Amino acid sequence: VIISTAIPISVVGSFFLMSLFGRNINVISLAGMAFAVGLVVDAAIVVLENIYRHREEGEGLKEAASNGTAEVWGAILASVLTTIAVFAPIIYIQEEAGQLFRDIAIAISSAVFLSLIVSITVIPTFASRILGRLRLKKRLADAQTQAENNQALPGKRSLMRPAARALAMVPPRVVHWIGGRIWAQAAVVLVLTAAALSMAAFLAPKAEYLPEGNRDIIFALILPPPGYNLEEFEKMAQSLERDFTPYWSVKPGTPEAASLGAPPIRHMFFFARGQMAFMGVGPYPQDSVRVRELYPVAREALNKLPGVIAIVRQPSLFARGIGAGRSINVEITGPNLDRILDLAGQVFDQLNELFPQSQMRPIPGLDLGNPEVRVIPDRDRVAEAGLNAQDLGTMVDLLLDGLKATDYRYLGQKIDLTVMGEPGRITRTQDLTDIPVKTPDQRLITLGSVAEIKTVSGPVQINHIERQRAIAIQVLPSETLPLQTATEMIQDKIVVPLKESGQLGQFYRIKLAGTADKLTQTRQALSFNFILVLIITFLLMSALFESFLYPLVIMFSVPLAAAGGFLGLAAVNRFLTFQPLDVLTMLGFVILIGIVVNNAILIVHQALIYIRSGGLAPREAVAESVRVRVRPIFMSMTTSVFGMSPLVLSPGAGSELYRGLGSVVIGGLIVSTVFTVFLVPSLFSLVLTIQARLGLGPRPEKDQNRTET
Repeated sequence: VIISTAIPISVVGSFFLMSLFGRNINVISLAGMAFAVGLVVDAAIVVLENIYRHREEGEGLKEAASNGTAEVWGAILASVLTTIAVFAPIIYIQEEAGQLFRDIAIAISSAVFLSLIVSITVIPTFASRILGRLRLKKRLADAQTQAENNQALPGKRSLMRPAARALAMVPPRVVHWIGGRIWAQAAVVLVLTAAALSMAAFLAPKAEYLPEGNRDIIFALILPPPGYNLEEFEKMAQSLERDFTPYWSVKPGTPEAASLGAPPIRHMFFFARGQMAFMGVGPYPQDSVRVRELYPVAREALNKLPGVIAIVRQPSLFARGIGAGRSINVEITGPNLDRILDLAGQVFDQLNELFPQSQMRPIPGLDLGNPEVRVIPDRDRVAEAGLNAQDLGTMVDLLLDGLKATDYRYLGQKIDLTVMGEPGRITRTQDLTDIPVKTPDQRLITLGSVAEIKTVSGPVQINHIERQRAIAIQVLPSETLPLQTATEMIQDKIVVPLKESGQLGQFYRIKLAGTADKLTQTRQALSFNFILVLIITFLLMSALFESFLYPLVIMFSVPLAAAGGFLGLAAVNRFLTFQPLDVLTMLGFVILIGIVVNNAILIVHQALIYIRSGGLAPREAVAESVRVRVRPIFMSMTTSVFGMSPLVLSPGAGSELYRGLGSVVIGGLIVSTVFTVFLVPSLFSLVLTIQARLGLGPRPEKDQNRTET
């Protein structure tokens, strides 16, 4: 009851702090608050457990509350500040994903900061009022022995108490045994650190960009063969309408709907623009989670259309525009359009062989199948007529499409005055040769006398990238193929061989852009911030401990957390569902830095107290600190894991946004907590042993006072 008061105060108070930062409540910020529920009780657990321990040792209520809080104040301050500090660099990430990171960072930081205030004000005050009179430690031990001899509740006695006793006694005894042997200390540090790094390297999957989300509609982008007219588009729409009629003519929950094999659709649209068409279908709201079951239905209907290239996808929550989202754009640039088309066709075929389960489309196209009429001036004849190519083009444009001459205002409205040719005068391409052209000396000649008019095939449009003509091939990898893997495959098996064969060089280049480019930029930003977070955490603990050596000992818990994070992600992929290492999941490793060092801080801080104030030898001080702190360490780990587990285990819309983040944090917490109890004390004992032989290290305060006297 005492500890749980930290949850409503911290979480509700974080609403106020978020409003001060100008943030609102959304799926991402709520996920951050859900994570914070498991974290805000950590400081309260440490404070209350220490107060409870002082009461067991016979202190009064007020003395136990005061002394217990003061004893752990430095540790929880360091723990909370390191947790908050890891989010400082994340808030200033400028990439697209930084907008999502910012909400999570502010939500968790606000709640954890308030939990620090609650732990040193509300918790001691509440504990001094609600904790009843406790017996001395010896009387409690006698009562426990008597209860063990009692025959009541045999199941509870046989399971819970031996497990609790082992949890409380085994780690201190192991640490005490290791503390007397330098080889054992070095072996534990080397073995656990090497195992953690090896596990992280072995389990680390390829990276992915932002999760797609779960929107209740499916889009199809349709690219017909060049030259399709309105009648062909109407036939295409009618064909799709016939294929989807069974799905909108039934109601959800009926036997007819159950026999379809896919959810009934509530709405469908189809429209065409230029040389492309769009189709969209959406199920009823109660079937929105089954929207992906419409994929094969849409693909089967589109495969019946001859000569079309179709891409079927569920639009991403974070994409802008139809067809955008999780994709790789293979951009081919160069000066000659025909050469670019040859390269694009070659790359398109190679991509189809490399990713048979993926979808792809050329932008704008792979052929010159669009008919067009070209007017090619004869420079000599045009010069003899006293004209130039620009004059000739202006006259042709005027007679065919019209040309704005001026404008005038009528009743407050501006009206364009356009000069144009007589409507209906030119109806055939052959009529272009008879277009009259006026020369500067007031003569009339025909267009055919000064220019060659040809009907050829040309592109629908010509795109430019950095002033170079370009054709892009958009690749949409399958959901189970990480974006980083697909990018590396394209680079190694297509781009590099083309460069080695000499087809790419100074004038013709291939660049991978789209979401793949954003992934690279975000990974670089996160990598830099990960290193920056490590430095900030180290410097902050150095200031709090007034030492550069002890924080270095604490930082050895980070590799264990990384290994546990990858292990948690692998467990979700093995037992729950496919979860890639997207950039939101990567954020979990940054968060872990500020969380996993908390346990190590408790052990090191308490050991230093025993050495400086209690006068214990380093070996006994480290073992005793583990014995005293093992209970709050495992309590805070358990509450954090159970507090975050619904984010990983609960299905539903939006769960894919934070499932990976939760699995990384939970896995890192469990693994780092279990092994930090042995790694950090071993390394700390080794450091204290070396310091003692060099005549350095912490000394009891009474010895220092005697020396000063």
